[in-house]
Amino acid sequence: MRSHRTAPARALALAGVLALTLGACSSLDSAAPSGEGGGEAAGIDELSLIVPADPGGGWDQTARAMQADLQSEGLLSTATVTNVGGAGGTVGLANLANTTDPHTLMVMGLVMVGAVETNQSQARLEDTTPIARLTEEQEVIVVPADSPYQTIDDLVEDVKENGKDVAITGGSAGGTDHIVAAMLLKAAGIAPDEVGDKLNYIAYSGGGESLAALLGGNVDAGISGVGEYAEQVKAGELRALAVSGGERAGLLPDTPTLTESGYDVVLTNWRGVVAPGSVTEEQAAALTELVTTLAESESWQATLTENGWDDAFLAGEEFDTYLGENITEIQGILQDIGLV
Repeated sequence: MRSHRTAPARALALAGVLALTLGACSSLDSAAPSGEGGGEAAGIDELSLIVPADPGGGWDQTARAMQADLQSEGLLSTATVTNVGGAGGTVGLANLANTTDPHTLMVMGLVMVGAVETNQSQARLEDTTPIARLTEEQEVIVVPADSPYQTIDDLVEDVKENGKDVAITGGSAGGTDHIVAAMLLKAAGIAPDEVGDKLNYIAYSGGGESLAALLGGNVDAGISGVGEYAEQVKAGELRALAVSGGERAGLLPDTPTLTESGYDVVLTNWRGVVAPGSVTEEQAAALTELVTTLAESESWQATLTENGWDDAFLAGEEFDTYLGENITEIQGILQDIGLV
């Protein structure tokens, strides 16, 4: 998202990207059998994937799924994953800003959009090159299996009565999990300027840490993507109270939505990939071609089903536009609920 481009320049850039992408597709058709060598045909044999979080969370899961499917589909020879955690992904974002390798992608999403604002990050998503939005996932609110909270109402009422004595864990401050918690309290009748006084939110940069805190009884509740907690819910280690989408989640079909439970909250977490802001239009086109080929592959479609991720694919200019609109939207939400 290189905001310094003028509208005519962006139009010319898009035309160039489309022409290059068509050329890459033509080269792919003539140079390799279907499903093989897509990356190499686009001039990419090796790819670096930056995960701006510690291992165990949704970004890490996404990157490692991409790594496995890119290689199993023969789209390139090597994909490496590097974890650079901290500050809601903004440490990784700063790392990307200093990257000169044009064959680099960073996994990111709604969490980072919020974290950039709450951390007042100097590195911004507007300075990256958007490549594609990949997935969308509902959030789930869970408690340990032995928790006294049987419903989402039980949890909300305890927070309203006892405030910060109730600890809720999730991903980094200002991210999707944090936003859902704040929106829930606001929907429960707590004034926006009082949400911060009531909400005791314990932020972790990796999903593994928040899960350990839940299973260890160190916090009262947790919020994360459905795919991160579904296994423990099905195993009886956690109890799911509600999900955040407009409909029930496929991985947890017995768990009601927040709206079903009487709270006017609908929010889903999307994830995608961006490249360094320094890449050329030709390099951006090659990366877009590679990720598009991956998104259309049988392996990736199976990965979506296995993880309970919804296909939310957008590429190139469409994703660029979406990201700009999402940044503006999240800025408004964070201000409305008092997080910035």
